[in-house]
Amino acid sequence: MFAVEINRENYEYDIQALVKSFYPEEQVAVLIPESRTDKRAELQDKVKIRLNIEEDGAMLSVDGREYTWKKLEGEDYKGSMKRFLYEVLSRETGKKLPWGNLIGIRPTKIAYGLLEEGKIRKEIVEHYRKEHYVSIEKAELAVDIAERERTLLADVHCEAGYSRGCGEAGYSLYIGIPFCPTTCLYCSFTSYPIAGFRKQVDAYVDCVIKEMEFVAEEFQGKILDSVYVGGGTPTTLEPEQLDRMITRLKELFDFSAVKEFTVEAGRADSITEEKLRVLYRHGVSRISVNPQTMKQETLDLIGRKATVVQVEEAFALAREIGFDNINMDLILGLPGETEEDVQRTIDRVVELATDSLTVHSLAIKRASRLNQWIQENGVSMLRNTDETMKIAAEGAKKLGLMPYYLYRQKNMSGNFENVGYAKEGKFGLYNILIMEELQTIVALGAGSITKRVFPDGRIERCENVKDVSLYIEKIDEMIERKRKLFQG
Repeated sequence: MFAVEINRENYEYDIQALVKSFYPEEQVAVLIPESRTDKRAELQDKVKIRLNIEEDGAMLSVDGREYTWKKLEGEDYKGSMKRFLYEVLSRETGKKLPWGNLIGIRPTKIAYGLLEEGKIRKEIVEHYRKEHYVSIEKAELAVDIAERERTLLADVHCEAGYSRGCGEAGYSLYIGIPFCPTTCLYCSFTSYPIAGFRKQVDAYVDCVIKEMEFVAEEFQGKILDSVYVGGGTPTTLEPEQLDRMITRLKELFDFSAVKEFTVEAGRADSITEEKLRVLYRHGVSRISVNPQTMKQETLDLIGRKATVVQVEEAFALAREIGFDNINMDLILGLPGETEEDVQRTIDRVVELATDSLTVHSLAIKRASRLNQWIQENGVSMLRNTDETMKIAAEGAKKLGLMPYYLYRQKNMSGNFENVGYAKEGKFGLYNILIMEELQTIVALGAGSITKRVFPDGRIERCENVKDVSLYIEKIDEMIERKRKLFQG
């Protein structure tokens, strides 16, 4: 662990995130003038980097080596200072990061904006390289995805659109089922082991339906574009519970304009023929069967009880029932996995011929058990490299899948990204909408966050409580929060 000391506030988030990208194996704390006295005393001997920010430049010290930067007239201060910090840390560590000094979760937004300004591809790639030190490969990927998303979103009814406008306002619906068979090693989502909550599930579904009833009334006359049932693992619900929830959903909402109805079936140990038939009968158009890896030893380590064989059987069963848009999620950088392990996983996914593939770079979350595992085994056991990312991309290409959405998270292994690939006509619309924040998304269930997007692009949010018991107890309060958000 080491500390970064900054002489001014309001810069600590960006600086901590960039420093951590260069030193992923370290815990990085930040000291600012407003830091508590006890924190300052604890960390004073651990200061590795000092940054003094002045009106006309900055001075950076790394292990006593000093670097200075002077702001040029007309220069954007924050952007230029981040470039200075990146250059110094790159020199100190000998590293070049694939996404350069970009730390936000939506790097494609830059490409969106420049496309709207009429910039051509070559100019946008050069902007990524010059202003942010992004590699050519990642810059090209960002532009590819931005161009594809613009086309896919052209028919979506949204409040905040591109300069050309986007038609009548609509919305999307998210329904969260926060139960899982077990909690995975890397997980920090709101999820609860289903075994301990069986007696509360019916009451939980009742509350979700009560939220549905409010939203259906509140949004009369608006167009519903997409519906996504996620979690957790939605298929931890019993077939009767799934049937009851979706039956009421389709009674309340007009599905005539819905472009995509997704249920994240997820873990194979929760998937049965009866549940899949419920989903198919209700017109679910897209499901996920998510292995994360096809290496059994890794599945055992991360706490996913489904075997590789069960994953293959669940996929085959979904195909047999008639699903023609099946996604698979993979995670690169899982503990102990090598390039050879990733290649074997990709080869098996190619054999299964999935319709879309979401490739995640492992993100190390503070709230996950993975943090403790790293302390015991070392971060070097998490290997995500250019080679593993290329293996996944090549596998997607073999399947005829194209990249269509991208996002990043803090503390991602290898400083890479998450990419969704899909066949033409099988793109996950909701995935794009949640990332690009162009349309209101109404979220139901414990731990979900509703985002209201206004015509000027402004976004306001309201959250449901995470605890299942508290959500059930306070369902009327959760509905009232939405009422205030949408009637304010």
